[in-house]
Amino acid sequence: MAKIVQTAGRDALGEFAPAFAHYNDDILFGENWNDPNIDLKTRSIVVISVFMGRGITDSSLKYHLQTAKKNGVTKNEIAAIITHGAFYAGWPVAWAVFNMAKEIWTDEEGPVGEDGGALEDAAASGSSTSSTDDKGLSEYQKTIFFPIGSTNDAYAQYFDGQSYLAPVCGQPFPISNVTFEPGCRNHWHIHHATKGGGQMLICVGGRGYYQAWDEDPVEMVPGTIIEIPEGVKHWHGAAPDSWFSHLAFEIPGENCSNEWLEPVDSNAYSTLK
Repeated sequence: MAKIVQTAGRDALGEFAPAFAHYNDDILFGENWNDPNIDLKTRSIVVISVFMGRGITDSSLKYHLQTAKKNGVTKNEIAAIITHGAFYAGWPVAWAVFNMAKEIWTDEEGPVGEDGGALEDAAASGSSTSSTDDKGLSEYQKTIFFPIGSTNDAYAQYFDGQSYLAPVCGQPFPISNVTFEPGCRNHWHIHHATKGGGQMLICVGGRGYYQAWDEDPVEMVPGTIIEIPEGVKHWHGAAPDSWFSHLAFEIPGENCSNEWLEPVDSNAYSTLK
């Protein structure tokens, strides 16, 4: 492990607060960060988690995000770390951290699958889209932080249009990023449970809609959160002219199941803007 040498304390406060500069450069970074019992990548993850938990989103966090990238934390990993931390630190803090992270992890471009490979890898294995669609998808991937993943073949029969699925994290419960091409939407469906249950949707890119049975459609843009109670018939998907991505996770419950129903009426959908 390369030795860390820090001079920021002395550079900024060497004359004004020499003792503090000494503790910062020689103890915190000189001894603690160089302790071989924890590797640098793990240390970076720990520090970012602590900063999130305390709600610290100033320039010092940006420094540690930059350091995390240098220490080997990938775009997929930092997305999962921030998402996991959001449940403990709060959504406003997570959004603030994501906005910083997007400025740092800018060179890992292109649709990324859940296994870390590019979307083209999924296409080569049998799930493919046209070159025009690939270009549009690649351009859209640059506008969102979460990976798009691979074509959502397992649930294709329940969607009108092409969707993509990227698992983000598995604990404390699975969270996935679901992406819809323009005009894509899933069928009406119901989340059942004998206790608890339901689903949460958090828009992270593009523009789309959520609609519960007998209610008006609700437009979803980045930051929109929809809580879907157990037993409510609903659908969600992209606007006719926009890509759309949302995080989705099941609310814990007992005897949870999903009931897929009829497609959304195309005439009704066509009236959406």
